[in-house]
Amino acid sequence: MSRWLAVALLALLLAGCANSPAREPPRELDFAYAPEATLRASAQVLMANGYVVRHADAELGRLEAVFSRWPGYRVLVEVSGEGERSRVSLTASRGGRPLPPQTLDRLLVEMQEQLGMWR
Repeated sequence: MSRWLAVALLALLLAGCANSPAREPPRELDFAYAPEATLRASAQVLMANGYVVRHADAELGRLEAVFSRWPGYRVLVEVSGEGERSRVSLTASRGGRPLPPQTLDRLLVEMQEQLGMWR
């Protein structure tokens, strides 16, 4: 009986160590552009900055890109909205760990500039 208790206690202790990393809030920005245009601008900005778009789905408004060089960032873009208004949400991770949202500010600024060139 004490052997089972020791095994159960050990399993409980090890399970407490295996928690998932804290999720960082996404970096969000509203645009006065259609969601399709915002998603397209997001893809162009990421590719211009050395990211490779691995998955993109315009109907879902989602795009996943990875940095082509070390250190291997992964960026997830989600676009929602209707008509001529959209909201873009960016999250980034490296090695499965979330990156601080402020690391995405430069990409958001470039997206604004890219969309401004289309007007």
